[in-house]
Amino acid sequence: METVTMNGDTGDFLLVDKPIDWTSFDVVAKIRNTYSAAGLRRKVGHCGTLDPRATGLLILATGRKTKQISGLEALDKVYEGSIKLGAMTESHDTESPEYGACDVRHLGTDKIQSAAAALEGRCMQKPPMHSAVWHKGKRLYELARKGQDVPERKAREICVNSFTVLSVDLPFVYFRMDVSKGAYIRVLAHDFGQILGVGGYLASLRRVAIGDFSISDAKSVSETVEIILRGTKDSVR
Repeated sequence: METVTMNGDTGDFLLVDKPIDWTSFDVVAKIRNTYSAAGLRRKVGHCGTLDPRATGLLILATGRKTKQISGLEALDKVYEGSIKLGAMTESHDTESPEYGACDVRHLGTDKIQSAAAALEGRCMQKPPMHSAVWHKGKRLYELARKGQDVPERKAREICVNSFTVLSVDLPFVYFRMDVSKGAYIRVLAHDFGQILGVGGYLASLRRVAIGDFSISDAKSVSETVEIILRGTKDSVR
């Protein structure tokens, strides 16, 4: 989206392709600082967090568009990624080391497909300890890094609209998943491994759609910065 408001503060929605190892706040801070460097004051917020190890579509709202963030957060989301079977991690993704390695050569495609189908539909899901959910004034991931567990963390209802196995190359399973607001794909990857009896964790993740917004329309962080700076120069000519 190359439309960037320079007159007033009506705001825009910016579709950004978040790079790996950036937090969602890192992207927000970069764009906010770009506006500041251009001499503009802009509110900037994001419409749905992506974990640092995930890439893909992040919608930023600027100016008065930030008032619409809650509506966009409620939209269903589509992800593509891979799950590694035969091992687990504490964070359910690649942020922490593997443990519990076991053989997965006995797993057939039919069994893998059945495990994916078993996770479709509505369920109650607890947020993982390695998440940004608040508990008594602290983020869960802060407690997790200290070796603490919060077993009473509140579960919430989510819906897995579809869990499609795209291909299998053991120990990796490649998938596409359409889910409701609040669903943690890392937890579903862990549950997938549990159903198969071998353990599993999220090896890679990319968000490809939020509602009708698509990753194909997103710009990189550097491209978004260039668009903002170019728009600023154009507006003062």
